[in-house]
Amino acid sequence: MYTAHPDRYTDMPYRRTGRSGLKLPALSLGLWHNFGPDRPVDTQRQILRRAFDLGVTHFDLANNYGPPPGAAESALGEALTADFAPYRDELVISTKAGYLMWPGPYGEWGSRKYLLSSLDQSLARMGLEYVDIFYSHRPDPETPLEETMGALHSAVVQGKALYVGVSNYSPEQTREAARILGELGTPLLIHQPRYSMLDRRPEDGLLDVLDELQVGSIAYSPLEQGLLTGRYLNGIPEDSRAASDSPFLNADTVTEDLVQQLRALDDIAKSRGQTLAQMALAWVLRGGRVTSALVGASSPQQLEDSVTATRNLDFAPDELARIDAIVNQ
Repeated sequence: MYTAHPDRYTDMPYRRTGRSGLKLPALSLGLWHNFGPDRPVDTQRQILRRAFDLGVTHFDLANNYGPPPGAAESALGEALTADFAPYRDELVISTKAGYLMWPGPYGEWGSRKYLLSSLDQSLARMGLEYVDIFYSHRPDPETPLEETMGALHSAVVQGKALYVGVSNYSPEQTREAARILGELGTPLLIHQPRYSMLDRRPEDGLLDVLDELQVGSIAYSPLEQGLLTGRYLNGIPEDSRAASDSPFLNADTVTEDLVQQLRALDDIAKSRGQTLAQMALAWVLRGGRVTSALVGASSPQQLEDSVTATRNLDFAPDELARIDAIVNQ
């Protein structure tokens, strides 16, 4: 029987999510990859246990995470039963709905029927009565935003979610979603955008909107699908994501110019006493504008390396300027 480490809250920093009472760990564990039938169950459970022992109290999922879709939620459900039943109230568990989950006109996007049906399925897979955060995973161009936000509000009213969030919404869509939810009486807790040293789109207005509205943020792909882990400093490893048939990263992305940029960033990381991955995580968390950064892990050691990034989140102005110069060249 798993017993959590007694000092699990000693070192991890926790940040308040917007104006809410909820605090999230600076690093959260995303189950987008590495949790499904193609991975050893024991390894998955080791990662989850080690995460909790390190103070990573937030596990982030979506209905379609796997593969196959739903597999990550099922894997977490098994781990919750086996290891974390006594610790449910110490965990923040989130899931999302928006991408294709089942065939037909009701299996994706943002209708009330899809969102609430998907949430019921997610809860069944995880063996939970509620999730802590339920997200609209992407905006639906054909469904009124009032309907999508109304479904999120209903999830809270029904006791199936404590908080709600949005992901991949533009600054304007986020502002409108927050307005609608506010009128319904269910505040927008958090936005989950893609954000990294190599992907700065949230800086084009989104972070300003979140600051203004006092809404939290949690960055996904802060390591840019592995590009910022240091694995590509000498090209494309044969066992890497870029060398596979992954739809998220391919060999064409890893150009010689990009490799040179990664090497220059790695030099800055070394001068800080960090790996490139640790510096990339620290960069996302710098200054406190981002509440938490989502990391994946294929082993407990990889997770430990990521958590080490929280020991140095401060950057000198010249370091930030050098990073900007490298990625903007």
